[in-house]
Amino acid sequence: MQADYWSREKINMLFRKKQTRLFEDYHKQIVPKLASEFNLNNKMAVIKLVKVVVNLGIGDAKESKEEQEKISSELARITGQKPSVRPARIAVAGFGVRKGQPVGIAVTLRGRRMYGFLQKLFCVVLPRIRDFRGVSRNAVDALGNYTLGIGDSSVFPEIDITRAGKVRGMGITIVTTNHDKTQSLRLLEELGMPFEKNLS
Repeated sequence: MQADYWSREKINMLFRKKQTRLFEDYHKQIVPKLASEFNLNNKMAVIKLVKVVVNLGIGDAKESKEEQEKISSELARITGQKPSVRPARIAVAGFGVRKGQPVGIAVTLRGRRMYGFLQKLFCVVLPRIRDFRGVSRNAVDALGNYTLGIGDSSVFPEIDITRAGKVRGMGITIVTTNHDKTQSLRLLEELGMPFEKNLS
């Protein structure tokens, strides 16, 4: 069934009930498979997810407490966890930013909540993006972490587009334990990350 036809309430209920499936699949199926594939005798050496960090820039809302609270509330609904405000570390006169001024809102997810968020991201959110053809395999950094940008947070089913304000993008960073890009990509592939097809 297409995700677009599901109500937000039905999707939320589904992932509250099934949020541990990906967590269980990792331990029961993915770990043995990757251990065999990369010739690892100790399963504890298999690459793991550490955390998922979701960042949302507040841009022109940096002067409005009310707007910041609205954005924070939306991110809380998306992630199921209360966000924290991230202040500017340095002043940037060209952008009118003072040191210590709120410039972003972020959530750090771990454990089962992290797996539940990724399951929703892979299965529901990314396929809702218009003309989606898969995510790039080139977004893994030297530390084996994958960063994904989403241009419009309203693709998350928790956001009511009839009430949403300004369109805001977000960054999602998936942090792993391994500095090997190949292993990071294989882990994400096994978890269900919808990578773009190689047609060459």
